[in-house]
Formats: sequence, C-alpha cells, structure tokens
Amino acid sequence: MRADQAGPAGGAVVTVTGGAAPATGTGPLVDVRRSRRRSRTVSAYRDGERTVVLIPARFSRAEEREWVERMVSRLDAADRRRNPAEDDLLERARELSHRHLDDLARPASVTWVDNQQHRWGSCTPADASIRLSTRLQGVPGWVLDYVLLHELAHLLVPTHSRAFWALLESYPRTERARGFLAGLDHVAGRDPEAEADDAPAEQLTRPARGETAGEGTPDPARSTG
Repeated sequence: MRADQAGPAGGAVVTVTGGAAPATGTGPLVDVRRSRRRSRTVSAYRDGERTVVLIPARFSRAEEREWVERMVSRLDAADRRRNPAEDDLLERARELSHRHLDDLARPASVTWVDNQQHRWGSCTPADASIRLSTRLQGVPGWVLDYVLLHELAHLLVPTHSRAFWALLESYPRTERARGFLAGLDHVAGRDPEAEADDAPAEQLTRPARGETAGEGTPDPARSTG
C-alpha cells in the first residue's frame, strides 16, 4: 500500500495494489489493478467506496500516479454532473431557458428535495422556484435537463396543454427522457398514469374543482411525472 499521493482536489489518495484493503489512510481509496493484457488503455470505475483503476502492467510508478489522479478526477467530474449542486442546477436551468425558451422562463431557485416520491419535479410560478426530487440524482444529464426544461415550461404555461408541449419541441430527447423516467417508475412499482403527473392534458380526466388540468393535486406547484 502507498499512501499520501497528491489527489486531484488537494487531498490524499490512498492507493492499493491488487485489491488489498488498507489499514490506514484518510483519502479516497483507489484500487490499482495491473494487467498484462492491457497495452495502452486505462479505465476506471466506482466499486462502493473505492475507485478501481485498471492500467497496463508495464506502467512505471510515476505513470501509475499520473493516471490514478487523472481517472479519479474524471470520475469525480462525472459524479458532479450527475449530482450537481443547487447553484449549478440554477445555472443549468437558466442555460436551458436561454437555449430552448428564448430566456422567457426565469427561474429564481432550483433545489433538491426528498419529499417528492410521486413526482420528479415541481415548480411554483408565483416565485419562480423549481424543486427536483432527489430520486433524480444519478440519472443521465439529458434526463435531468428534460425535467428542468419541463418545469421551466410550467413557469410559462401551468397546464399540460398543447401550448405547453410545444415549448418542449426544441428539446431533442423529450420522448426518450419520458421513456427513461417511465422505466424508473415501473421498476419502483409506481404508476405514473395513475398519478396523472406527466401526460398531456388532453389525455387526462377532467380535474376536480380547484385543480388544474394536467395536475394530480390542486397545489399551485406544477409537477413532472
């Protein structure tokens, strides 16, 4: 085991050769595995709390350190993209509004919440706030972008009307993202149609008094299935 190698974020990276568990060390755990079958390629993946880095057997210790730092940095960056901070979410939402909605939707805040178990996102047009379910953490970026854009569109059009869906036409992965989310609902045993959160308003039953077409609740927050 070799400890105290400089990590990409300034901390220590604890590296282990051959998968042996370290006895000490406070930095992120990296399991370096050498292979004679590899000549040039390097790959890495997460395995629980550790990062596994696969390198050619011929690499020197200096090359190993370089590639460990590089691959850990890449995985950390990918993690941040999948689970962005709230400030990053707000900037992302503003960029989506600029790109797809001509800056017409102007979100004031975007936050993660853990109390939305039957909807992926919600928004309140009155204060331009958007809330995303923590269940979205880890989904591909294009799925997260769809949910953000869906809620941005609801800041402009509160119902799931034709005018609402027209706002999403410029996003090329709308149908694919909806299919991805439906798949997650299916695996979790949820019925998105029964919850009436993310279908065009024309396909929903007439809402009760006080409800808005396309919504499963009279709450002013708009939801994404």
